[in-house]
Amino acid sequence: MNFFALSLRRLIPLLATLSACALWAQDTLKIGEINSYKAQPAFLEPYKKGMELAVEEVNAQGGVNGKKIVLFTRDDNANPGDAVRAAEELLSRERVDVLAGAFLSNIGLALGDFAKQRKVFFLAGEPLTDKMVWQNGNRYTFRLRASTYMQVAMLVPEAVKLRKKRWAVVYPNYEYGQSAAATFKQLLKAAQPDVEFVAEQAPAFGKIEAGAVTQALADAKPEAIFNVLFAQDLTKFVREGNTRGLFEGREVVSLLTGEPEYLDALKDETPSGWVVTGYPWSNIDTAEHKAFLSAYQKRFAEYPRLGSVVGYTEIKAIAEGVKKAKSLETEKLITAFKGLSLETPFGKITFRAEDHQSTMGAFVGKIKNDNGKGVMVDYKYMDGAKFQPSSEEIRKLRAPD
Repeated sequence: MNFFALSLRRLIPLLATLSACALWAQDTLKIGEINSYKAQPAFLEPYKKGMELAVEEVNAQGGVNGKKIVLFTRDDNANPGDAVRAAEELLSRERVDVLAGAFLSNIGLALGDFAKQRKVFFLAGEPLTDKMVWQNGNRYTFRLRASTYMQVAMLVPEAVKLRKKRWAVVYPNYEYGQSAAATFKQLLKAAQPDVEFVAEQAPAFGKIEAGAVTQALADAKPEAIFNVLFAQDLTKFVREGNTRGLFEGREVVSLLTGEPEYLDALKDETPSGWVVTGYPWSNIDTAEHKAFLSAYQKRFAEYPRLGSVVGYTEIKAIAEGVKKAKSLETEKLITAFKGLSLETPFGKITFRAEDHQSTMGAFVGKIKNDNGKGVMVDYKYMDGAKFQPSSEEIRKLRAPD
């Protein structure tokens, strides 16, 4: 072997090492974020502000291992195909280091599959479908928000306390709604074997014919209703339900309705007494939430919504993961996120190694019409770690990484 060939053999590994070092030495951490901003502004405008606040805080403290965060956002038009195209553009043109975001469950699943195909780290902030981390879960995808299963499991004990036998179910007919309804029926039946489901309405998401849905539920004469509708569908459903007396003398258990994004829209039409998951932002008496609330109100001169907490924590989680990994390499980030713990406005959370799901919890309580404004009362925080399947159950639900 001649001298040139020998030198080249020694030089190639050296160049590779220097290249990796140069990549890490870049002074930015680029986050590519994709979401349905135009389609779901009530949640995602506060969410974006939460992200901005977190970026500003991290950068003001010197960044992540000396790297300043640069955030690139794209609108997916509430379309999975557009979301994937946006992700491809963020990787190829902006050369982002990680992907994040998604609101709708079907879009979250599309981006999770994209991350798997492209072998890029993806933190799903909001999409709630259980498939995100179970049946369709993969080594590249992690999820922040408490899942559909977790939040339904928090509500079922409250539903059992109502001692109602005849239930009706109403949900948006797409992945999230289908999953929530199926989980509720399964868990409630296990806890209360004599329960009957006497009606089920599944309008297309965003296209509810509220009058027809309300009448169909009333005709079935249920003693209680489990509602999964949200956003404009929820507002229309409540309006028709109030007008037609659907909720009079009936208990309602409702997923997400206690979030200020949706209570703000209901205003003086807010029904009282529903059992809900939500976010009672004004009365959470913990040091970590008070600090977040103060910083958010000082920065934006308004109160936070749940989206604000999700966006803020999403960025903080990525920053902590990169800090722990001491690298932007995907495999090192995956290793770092398995078991990663961090402080959030809701307290400490951990990303489980088994299914990449965080232990972020939710507040469960009741909603009340307080002088024309919807508020949450009689609430308590439910630690997400207490409402997750066991490691053995996860192994049955999820393919190995």
